[in-house]
Amino acid sequence: MRMHTLPEMLDHWADTCPERIWLRDLTPEGATEFAWGPARDDVSAVASALEGRFGHGERMVILSRNRAHWFLADLAIIASGNVSVGLFTTLPPSTADYVLNFTEARVVFVGEASNWERVRHVLPEGVTLVALPGVELEEPHLRWADLLAEGQGLRPRHRPQPDDTISLVFTSGTTGQPKGVIQTHHSNLVPIRRFREAFGTRERARYFSYLPLSHIAERQIVEFSSLDGCGEVNFNQGLDTLASDLPRTRPHMFFGPPRIWEQLRQAITGKFGGDEALQQALDADREGIGRLVLEGLGLDQVEYCLVAAAPTPPALIHWWDTLGLTLMEGFGQTEAMGAFANSHRDRRVGSVGKPIGDVEYRISPEGELLVRMHGCTPGYYRDPEKTAELIRDGWLHTGDKARVDDEGFLYLTGRIKDYFKTIQGKFVAPPPIEGEFARNPWTEQHCLLGRGLSKTVMVAVLNEAGRQASPEVVDAAIRDTVAGVNSGLETHACIGGVILSAETWTPDNEILTPTLKVRREQVEARFGELAETLARQAVASGELQLQRV
Repeated sequence: MRMHTLPEMLDHWADTCPERIWLRDLTPEGATEFAWGPARDDVSAVASALEGRFGHGERMVILSRNRAHWFLADLAIIASGNVSVGLFTTLPPSTADYVLNFTEARVVFVGEASNWERVRHVLPEGVTLVALPGVELEEPHLRWADLLAEGQGLRPRHRPQPDDTISLVFTSGTTGQPKGVIQTHHSNLVPIRRFREAFGTRERARYFSYLPLSHIAERQIVEFSSLDGCGEVNFNQGLDTLASDLPRTRPHMFFGPPRIWEQLRQAITGKFGGDEALQQALDADREGIGRLVLEGLGLDQVEYCLVAAAPTPPALIHWWDTLGLTLMEGFGQTEAMGAFANSHRDRRVGSVGKPIGDVEYRISPEGELLVRMHGCTPGYYRDPEKTAELIRDGWLHTGDKARVDDEGFLYLTGRIKDYFKTIQGKFVAPPPIEGEFARNPWTEQHCLLGRGLSKTVMVAVLNEAGRQASPEVVDAAIRDTVAGVNSGLETHACIGGVILSAETWTPDNEILTPTLKVRREQVEARFGELAETLARQAVASGELQLQRV
């Protein structure tokens, strides 16, 4: 039976296998478990209470780390005919203030959130707070248990339709204020099913929820996929327990942006005592060491391992290949999910793969990727002008530059807005250059600057090994890397300077978005003046300029 709304799916599994475990909040002692039947009853009760208090069509915010009650609150909001809005727990107060006021939020569900002390000071007047279990609030509030009691034994009157607006998902805001992308039952379920039909992902799969649920990928790949296929979801305790929680789950499907794969790589290398020691172990027994590492990570039962959300250095993908883990690059965005991906049968490193299912695409004369498919967003909330720019003549404009090879594999060459012109007036595409530079073993985060400069300048963050190694060794390796990169570039794109930073980029220092994408304008603001100086010096001396900060 094909179901068309999320509450239909929840009802189906609650009726079919009420005692089967759906959600597991991992704890140091074990886990708090939620079976399908009781979970549905809680969702129905809270939905009924929300409907009785607020009616339909209101925006309701969830601010919490990943946990079972994130799902339950989300589905209660949707089942009540209201609209859920996820807030990242790393958002600065200014952005939280913008989202809360722009959406005219009536309710905020509050769980454990590292930014609550800052967000609580920008709450709109009259907003109703609901404390999720285990959370204490100083402000006047309702508790989850209050809503449960209020709606106990009731079902909401709202009858969901596939095209109902169920959620607003805010873009990462790499430039300017984030946009609220409208999501419906249809725009969430179509991409999930397109992926399932193309790659044969199993029913009753195990999922591991650790990336922010405010991001569309985690919602679709974990939350809504579990609803579509009766999956089991394990919620990690926090990013600091990732290494211990992941082996307790052993997921069948796993998604991580490049930053996560780089952090895991560094952790593995550190345990072996460095790159050289790991390589010696692999040379002695590649298959055995690879199996040992993947079992230790809890990734030995993964059937599809997706890397997306940002450009992935090919060197990082090849490194995981040596351990026996195949990272599949793919492409989707908040406005159009599940469009392209690699498969085990058809894969090219550096490419985001081929179209999935009914996806049509073309490349505009300006080199922009356009897509046409079922399951796209209807547009942006309260922004008809941006919506008109996004969807034209039935084609969704992704904002990504792309090319296609002779075998039909799609390659993204950067965001249109990230391209820049040097002082020579010629365009430079940063991602391919950043990817090549990332081959060096001493840095982990990269951003190429050059807008209006006489030379491009790479800003890079030293990884743990790079911070501990001799500066002379690192500098020599960086110079060799730049020489290799520049040998394949046109003169106007060649790197003239490198800035090495010891400070890791994070959402807290606002250089990364909550979805771990680099905010180029923040890098330019912090390092632009130094980059301009290094570029001038490189032109004057004819030599690479290298500066540590």
